[in-house]
Amino acid sequence: MSIIVKFFAAPDDTSASLALQTGPGRTSESLSFGNFDPEEAVVEWECLLTGGSVEELVEACEPRIVTGQDNDGCVVFAISPRLSTALADATHSRLSDLAASWTRLRAEDGEVIDTEIADAIVGDLAALVSSARRQGHSVYCWVA
Repeated sequence: MSIIVKFFAAPDDTSASLALQTGPGRTSESLSFGNFDPEEAVVEWECLLTGGSVEELVEACEPRIVTGQDNDGCVVFAISPRLSTALADATHSRLSDLAASWTRLRAEDGEVIDTEIADAIVGDLAALVSSARRQGHSVYCWVA
């Protein structure tokens, strides 16, 4: 389980990789959360939003690790273009449905995520993705 999860916008992988040791700086637009597995979450969100499968994402090496190790240290990974598009294009109602579905999915594995918190996470992430896309940036996630 992650302790710190920060989604942030960056112009490219090189810029995003600078966040590895200390997280995204104050100049980066970012969102902070905690206590959920963001790599698993983005896979589930993408599957729920686009109808894809976990197997397809694993074959495509998504989420794509930009830098770091995902076992004992910090890691930075990129949000896939497909998920970014789906989040940016989703209506508020669709995002609420996604949050509810994700909450139920996590509950099946014994992980309790409050529906309001899930709604805030996916809603705020969708807003960050939309803002980043307007600036020609991508969205990444730093996990510590």
